[in-house]
Amino acid sequence: MNPFISKILVNIAQKRIVDKTLSKAATPTQIAPIVNSLKVELVHAVKEYIFIFIGVIAAGFGLKGFLLPNHFIDGGATGISLLLQNVTNLPLGILLVIINLPFILLATKTINKKFALRSIIAITCLAIVVHFVNYPVITEDKLLIAIFGGFFLGLGIGLAIRGGSVIDGTEVLAIFLSRKLGISIGDVLLLINVIIFSFGAYILSIETAMYAILTYLAAAKTVDFVVDGVEEYIGVTIISDFHDDIRKVLTEKLERACTISPAKGGYKNNSTTYDKSVIYIIITRLELPKLNTEIDKIDKNAFIIMNVVKDLRGGTIKKKPLK
Repeated sequence: MNPFISKILVNIAQKRIVDKTLSKAATPTQIAPIVNSLKVELVHAVKEYIFIFIGVIAAGFGLKGFLLPNHFIDGGATGISLLLQNVTNLPLGILLVIINLPFILLATKTINKKFALRSIIAITCLAIVVHFVNYPVITEDKLLIAIFGGFFLGLGIGLAIRGGSVIDGTEVLAIFLSRKLGISIGDVLLLINVIIFSFGAYILSIETAMYAILTYLAAAKTVDFVVDGVEEYIGVTIISDFHDDIRKVLTEKLERACTISPAKGGYKNNSTTYDKSVIYIIITRLELPKLNTEIDKIDKNAFIIMNVVKDLRGGTIKKKPLK
């Protein structure tokens, strides 16, 4: 890492230790683990914001290169913004912020404040890109507009989710209602978009609404391809020599339940005892970046297996957001 950045991290670590212990100076032994944690957080944050930035550019291209010049709409908060833009002629960038703001406020309770902050940044950047960046209009063919406009918009949404944020707030509403009502996220999103497309058919035309459905399907499939779902459940198996430290982080800091199973490694020879514990935890796709960051702080060489969980019952994962 750059020496200048490393020096800044060391200074931050020293200040934290001095403020916490009220001592005049911090020892290298005290500083090292904090600096390591700060480095991991910084590297992960940079990667995630790169995903968000690329997602904003892709979504902006889908909107201004395909949908907006041809008066097309999409589903979700973006679709509502496009519909209002056609009716009121207000700038789309302003509408994107206004429409998404209530959903982002909801995200502070449904998911966490860090996720909400990143989403605000992503949506604001998208509004700026849509307002100021002049993308070329690619085509006037309605079928190509619906398919490729939906593709680039879905790509942007998917990359933003990979970066730990959203640029379309209806996903947050769907997550919230699915937890409250016990129905799937997909069903909630479908209901929301049926309402949007119905208004589109009434205000614009039935043909426009039909193309909007095609745009939505292209975007939805692209999002699935990029992130495998909005809040898909992931079963994570963690094998590490620092299993107890990881367990404490999962249960105390992240407030997630986990299962500990005794195991014996098969890589050593027969005369060597190689006992260790295996940790199993279920989280959502949106919470995965946070989990990876915390594990890397403790053990960058931890062996991690991730599997898609189609459904689950019981427990607290559907009731409690990640801290």
